[in-house]
Amino acid sequence: MHVPDGILPLSFTLGGWACVAGLTALSLSRIAARPDPQEGLPRASMMTAVFFAASLIHIPIPPGSVHLMLSGLMGAMLGWYALPAILIGLTFQAVMFGHGGLTTLGLNGVILGLPALAAFGVTRALTKGPGSSARPVTQALVSFATGAGAVMLAVALFAAILLAGLPTHLDAGTERAAILALALGHIPLALTEGLIVVAVLGFLRRTSPEMIGAG
Repeated sequence: MHVPDGILPLSFTLGGWACVAGLTALSLSRIAARPDPQEGLPRASMMTAVFFAASLIHIPIPPGSVHLMLSGLMGAMLGWYALPAILIGLTFQAVMFGHGGLTTLGLNGVILGLPALAAFGVTRALTKGPGSSARPVTQALVSFATGAGAVMLAVALFAAILLAGLPTHLDAGTERAAILALALGHIPLALTEGLIVVAVLGFLRRTSPEMIGAG
């Protein structure tokens, strides 16, 4: 779910950079306000490596392929660290493997970063708020919705950006059909990532609950 270089107008890429700059500034300010901002760096570094490697693995789902995003897991485990971690991973992917683009790094950061921050908000509410006393089944269902929902939100952002910015000389009907097929192809991925978040957060709740929603 990466927008490559060269297919969107300059106004879109600049807008993406502006949006991701604002989100990054917000994230860094919240991190700096923590009692020990460096406390979360080892976990953020580990999850950046996981994101970098996992999202390079393409899974064939005819007629195309998808790759893991892990936005929901990143948000649940890293909180405000998630967006900077995702941006670092995206940068290395673009530079080292041409996965995505450098001019569209801002847009790709928004597409994957916003769902991560949304997942953080849901997880923190479940962990720190009234939902912290919810039954395990309820927690598992919310965790699944967080992981799956993050994927579908990223798909929705990707599709909306492409539909709004594709060149006018392309056939609109064909492009809409292709984007719809791409979105439908991500439904199995959304289910998979939902299960991943359930498994990881379920394990952490039993062993290291302080690692959940600790952004």
